Amino acid sequence: GAVEAIFSILAMRDNVAPPTINLDNPSVETPIDLAANSAREKTIETVLSNSFGFGGTNASLVMSRARL
Repeated sequence: GAVEAIFSILAMRDNVAPPTINLDNPSVETPIDLAANSAREKTIETVLSNSFGFGGTNASLVMSRARL
């Protein structure tokens, strides 16, 4: 919900990818950086925040930096 959206915006503002906790055995064939167990500093231009609720109430927000 709103808290996850705020954390997503803060990650984009601070250019820090939050860690994927408890990812002990990531596939070596995965072509993306999963930030396993530790945060990573990287430029973040766009974030996705998903919310899943009871009874099928679902929402997704895609947010990106303003282009000036």
